[in-house]
Order: sequence, then C-alpha cells, then structure tokens
Amino acid sequence: MGYIKTHQPCEDCGSSDGLGINDDHSTYCFACNKYTKPNGAQPMHKPESKKQFNARILTGKYSAIIDRRIQKNTAEMYSAIVDGDRVLFGYYGEGNEPVATKVRYPDKRFVTEGDWGKGKLFGQQLFSPGGRYITLTEGEYDCMAASQMFDNKYPVVSIRNGAQSAVRDCQTHYEYLNSFENVIICFDSDSHGVKAAKDVAELFGNKAKIVTLKDYKDANDYLINGKQEAFVKQWWAAETFTPDGIVRAGELLEAIKTPLTRSPVSYPFKRLDNMLYGIRPAELVTLCAGSGLGKSTILREMVVSMLQQSDTPMGLMFLEETPERTLRGLVGLEMNKPIHLPDCDYDPEEVERVFVSRDYDNRVFFWDSFGSNEIERVIGRMRYMVKGLNCQFIILDHLSILVSDQQNGDERKAIDMIMTRLRMFVQEMRITLLLVSHLKRPDGKSLEDGAVTSLGMLRGSAAIAQLSDAVIGAERNSQAEDAEVRNTTKLRVLKNRFSGKTGPAGELVYNEDTGRLTEQENAL
Repeated sequence: MGYIKTHQPCEDCGSSDGLGINDDHSTYCFACNKYTKPNGAQPMHKPESKKQFNARILTGKYSAIIDRRIQKNTAEMYSAIVDGDRVLFGYYGEGNEPVATKVRYPDKRFVTEGDWGKGKLFGQQLFSPGGRYITLTEGEYDCMAASQMFDNKYPVVSIRNGAQSAVRDCQTHYEYLNSFENVIICFDSDSHGVKAAKDVAELFGNKAKIVTLKDYKDANDYLINGKQEAFVKQWWAAETFTPDGIVRAGELLEAIKTPLTRSPVSYPFKRLDNMLYGIRPAELVTLCAGSGLGKSTILREMVVSMLQQSDTPMGLMFLEETPERTLRGLVGLEMNKPIHLPDCDYDPEEVERVFVSRDYDNRVFFWDSFGSNEIERVIGRMRYMVKGLNCQFIILDHLSILVSDQQNGDERKAIDMIMTRLRMFVQEMRITLLLVSHLKRPDGKSLEDGAVTSLGMLRGSAAIAQLSDAVIGAERNSQAEDAEVRNTTKLRVLKNRFSGKTGPAGELVYNEDTGRLTEQENAL
C-alpha cells in the first residue's frame, strides 16, 4: 500500500468520504471495510516527502472559504488556506510546530503531506489543556463552522480522518481531551457518525455529551443554511452520555406501579403453568430428559396449545425428524389420532380441515435442516423466522446436535458458546425459545428406569442452567412392566427464575390410541 491516500465517497455503503484510494490504486473503505487490490496503474499523486513539506505555506495569505461560509478570521485562526480549487488544512505537532497539511479537493478527495503521524487533532494547537468545554467534530469544515457559530470563543477541535478513525484519534489524544470538564461530541447525524459518537463517548464516561443534530447532517450545513441559532440551541441541549444498559430507577417507576398480569399464553398442563405463570416473551426455557423419554411428544403438545391460544406464527426446528413427521404429529394431536403411525386409520379430508382451520400454512414454519448445524447458521435461520416471518415462538430440538456440529473436541466450551449465543438472541429479539437438552447418565438408577431429574444432570455444562429462565425435567420409567407406569411422565420444575417455584409439576399419561398426553387430575 502506498504512502499517500485520497478519500472519496464510497458507492457501496454511502459514506461521504470513507473510501481511501492509495497511490498504488488499491482501495479500502473505513466505513464498510471493503478492500480492492492494486490494479497496476500509475500513482494518482506523488506525495511530498517529509523534507519537502513546506510549513511556510501555512503562514501565507488567508481568505474566506466562500462556499462553506467560513470567514477569513476563522480560516486564519485554524490555518486553512484556499489554493485555487483546493483547501489546505494545517496540522501541528508537539511544540505547536506545523508538521503536515491535508489537501482537500472539490470532489471530497484529500491528500496528506508532511509528517502526518505527528499531527495532533485539527485545531488542538489553539487551546491549552483544561477548561470547562471542548467540542469535538468529525471534520475540519465542521470544526471551523462550530467555532464560528460560537464567535470563535470556545475550544473546538476535529478528529483527523472522519468517523472511521474517531476512537483511535481520541485514544491517542485522550489525556488532552480528558483534561476538560465536558467533552461535547458533535459528529454527523448519519449512521456512521451516530455510532462513532457513542464509541467515543464510551472513552470519557459521564464527561461526554452528545449533540443531536435534528435539522441538518453536520455543523457546516447549519452554517451554510444560516441556522446558527438552531445549532447553538442543540449544542446546549447535548445530553450526557449513558452507556447502553444503564437505566435510572425513575424510568421504571410507572412500570412497577402497574400490577403484573399473567401471560396470555399458558402451558397446556395446569400444574406446570401454575408454577411458571405462563409462557412469556424474552425467555429461554429448557426441557430436559433422558434419551427416548418423550421430550418431543411434550413439545408437540406445547406447540398445539400455543397455536390454539395465539395467532402468532412460530418457527419449529426439530433437528432429528423431518418437517413432515413434525407436522403429522401436530395435526394428529388436534385430530386425537396418531397419524404419524402406519397403522392409523384416518380421513385425509379431516387432515385438510384441521390444517386450514388452524391456518398452519401462514403460522407454522419449519427448518428442513440439512448440511451443517453450526450455531451461526442456526441463529441465521432463527433470525429470518423472527424478522422475515414474524415468529414469536421458536422450538429447538435439540441442543446436542448443535454441540456435535462444532467439532472442537471440547463439549463444555461448545455448550458455553452455544448457550451464550442463544441467550443473546432471545434477549435481542424478545422472543420465546423452547430448547431441548439431553441429560447425562446418573449414578445408580437410570433415567430409563425413572430416575429423578436434577440440574446437575444437564449434559456438559452449567451454562444450560445458568442461561435458562426455566428448566423443566421429564421423568418416565420406560422399562416398567406395568403399561400405566410405562406411559406416565412426571414433570419437575428444576429452575424458575420468574417465581422461584420448583419441584414436582404434575403427571402426564400417554394415550396410545389418540397419541395425546393428558394431565392426571389426582396429581394436580
């Protein structure tokens, strides 16, 4: 990559000056990170060497920058010289000696000359450290414009290379900026400027205040349009920066004055629902049991119940069975017939009536999993279900398949990472995720013989319990001689972040003729 860079608008992301073009014709956009390789063309500019840099030009004849409404006294104050169709901005180093210039062209390209690495913030040489306020802008024109709109009475400086370099510049000159009582950040109102302002504010904590420009993109636009008064008003209204996630107690007062109501979507089993207080958004609920003990059957009952209670779409990711098998199970439950079995006698027209009446085509979406089940791929499909299909409930069966697809050889670390990603997704999207997890084999009585479940049995990592809002265990003696015992599943709430209620949560009896799970009345 060559020494000198020019900056232009980026056609890919829309940045006004983020595209750097190097002297070897390679390009890099600091806004969207797109890079193109050199094409072998001749350099666009031959940079002056450090020895050739002429500092005397900065003491030349100054004039107003007409198209930017920058007055002569402001231009002279900030060492900005009009040279034909170019504008030269002076940069100073330690000892306030001139070390470099930035040459800006009408098409927004710019070239740097001199020892650019030694240059301080634009305008920094004018203001001694300390004081009540310093304003930080995103470019030289904005810096001079903001200063001029305050009659050049307050310290105003600019970062050197736009939003893309904001944090790096502020880190380099942190001691200087932090010496002021208030750091007023006045960046562009576009997405890049807003993000950069927040990133810079993180460096200075409660010293940082962010100006919200409501009418125009930047400070110079206010000056050009004669809106000095509006700019000054918005500058004084700059809000103290509050990092994401910090909430004042007073902001919550009205919320806590309102009594909580029970979730409108309940679990299909009364005792379980009474303990968990329904199915709520922004919660991750894990259902765990031994292999082959009916976890998927319980999930299908929950799905049918949610379909009956709400018209909200849902996404189903049953990774161990085909979408057809899952749909057969769901429709069969509503028909009270196990139509997923080959010897089940049923009317195909009844299938269609149930399908249409419940509007399955617009409310139930499956992921036909094929190929890799790597977590980021799964998260991507879930994100589409939520954003593209408006799904508010997602069922993921089961965790172990995701773990086996990580191929890193460390099950615990894989589970930690996967659960963290799922938790973040649930919080970000504010959806309900029902997750299935296997249990490890306990000492003594086996899970297939009806062993009591516990959080300590969760396979591979404590992260499953830690990051779940609720954990439900399912217990069944699948090897019992007695058919009634063999077909009875006991539910147990192992974790309940919402109410704290844990322990036995009812018994479910499987009817082989209907394929349904019904709750035993005497177990309520």
